Amino acid sequence: MKQHFQGYRRANGQAGIRNHILILAIDECAEGIAQAIRQKVSDCVIVTNHYTCMYGGNEELVNIMIGAGLNPNVAGALILNMGCGSIDPALIAAPLEQAGKPVRRLSIIKNNGTRQTIRQGIELAQELVAQAAEVPVEPVSISELLVGVKCGGSDTSSGIASNPAVGRAVDALVDAGASCVAGELIELIGCEDILRQRAVTPAVADKLERLILDEERRWHVPGTEVETMSIGNSVGGLTTLEEKALGALHKTGTRPIQDVLRITPQGIEQPQAPGMYLSETSHLCGASGMHFAALGAQVILWTTGGAGFSNPIVPVIRVSGNASLITEDIDVDVSGIMAATQSVDQAADQVLDCLDRVIDGEQTAIEEVGFAYCSLYQKDQRLETLIHSQPV
Repeated sequence: MKQHFQGYRRANGQAGIRNHILILAIDECAEGIAQAIRQKVSDCVIVTNHYTCMYGGNEELVNIMIGAGLNPNVAGALILNMGCGSIDPALIAAPLEQAGKPVRRLSIIKNNGTRQTIRQGIELAQELVAQAAEVPVEPVSISELLVGVKCGGSDTSSGIASNPAVGRAVDALVDAGASCVAGELIELIGCEDILRQRAVTPAVADKLERLILDEERRWHVPGTEVETMSIGNSVGGLTTLEEKALGALHKTGTRPIQDVLRITPQGIEQPQAPGMYLSETSHLCGASGMHFAALGAQVILWTTGGAGFSNPIVPVIRVSGNASLITEDIDVDVSGIMAATQSVDQAADQVLDCLDRVIDGEQTAIEEVGFAYCSLYQKDQRLETLIHSQPV
C-alpha cells in the first residue's frame, strides 16, 4: 500500500483528508439556525448537541464536541449557542483557537435573534470556507493516518467475509506505520482472553478487561437489560452473542493492542504512537462516528451486511460480503469470499485500494449525497456512579 496520502496540514501539525467547516450548535435550540446557514453555505457540516444545554455530567459531551472541532478533517468552526444555557461556548472555542484553527462564535440572544444570527452566520461561514480553500494539499506520511474500525448491520456474512477482510487490511495498515482504532467494547464480551494475549503490557490487558466489564454492566443493569443482538442481526442469520462477538473480533486484525482509549469528563485519550488501539467508542453507529471524530480519526472502515452508516466529518468506507445486499451504497464488495471465488487477502487488497483513493480525496459511495448524521453520545454519569466505574 502507499506510504503517503494527500492531506491538509493544520496549524497544530495534524493533517486531514477533508477540509470541512464545522457548524457546532452547542444548544439544541440552535439546530434550526445551523441548518439555515448550511442551506446557503453548503461546504459546511453540522454537529448539534441534542442532549441538554445544562451540565449534569455533560463534561464528557463537551470534550466530544471539542474533539470533533479538533479533528484534522475540520479546517475551522462556527460555534452557535442560544445564550441562556450552562455550556459556555468559550470552553469549546478556546482549545480550537489554541490549536490554531479559525473559530467564530455567535450567541443568538446577544445577536438580536434568529434572522440576524442567520445573516451573520452565513457571512462568517463563507469567510471560514474561503480561508479553508487557501489550505494547500501536500503529501503526508501514512504514519499520521488514524483509521476507525466499526461494524454494524452484521449478518452471517460479516464474520466470514467483511470482518476478516478489514482485519487483514488493518494488519497491513499497522505494518505500514498507520494507526487503527476499533471500539464497541460490548461487542467483545467473551473475547477477553484472546484480547489479553494481544495487549502490549499486563496493565493494558487489565484495563481492557476492566473496560469491557464496565460496558457490560452499563448495558445490563438487572431489570433493564438491553438486547445487544438486534432484530436485524437475527434476521441476517446470527444466532448467538458469542457468534456475533467472535465475528466482530476479526475486524480488529491480529496486531498488538497498544492501549484502550477513553473519552471521559476529564478529557480524551489519544494514540501516543502508531499501532492498533481499542477504545470506548460506542457500538451505536451514529455516536461511534462522533467518537472516532473526537479521537482524531480521518477515515472509518465499516463492515456490514448491507445497512447504512455515514458521518459528515469522517468519511465512512462501507464493506459488505452479502451479495444479495450489495447496493450503490457499498464501497467494497467482498462477497467473493462467500462464493469461494476470492481469498481474504484479495479482499483486503480491495479494501486497501479503496482506502488509498479515499484518503487521497475520492469521495465514498454516498459522501457526495451530503446526507449524514451526528449523534453525540455520553455515558450517563448517574449510572457511572451506580456501577462504581473507577478510572483505570
